[in-house]
Amino acid sequence: MSTFSENLIKLRKENKVSQQKLAEFVGVSQQCVSEWEKDNIEPTLSNLWKIADFFDMPIDYLVGRKDY
Repeated sequence: MSTFSENLIKLRKENKVSQQKLAEFVGVSQQCVSEWEKDNIEPTLSNLWKIADFFDMPIDYLVGRKDY
């Protein structure tokens, strides 16, 4: 089972999205996105919804509960 940080990196790279662009959409700093990808911190539930909306993916996929 993959982790949130692994899935976030994969989705961001597959969609050719910079950390900055994702950060602007979610309303956080680029450093925050970097920390999510390093698995140092986890997003809040509201930020997780925004990330799921950005990539049009279910939250279950993002957090590694389900393959997509």
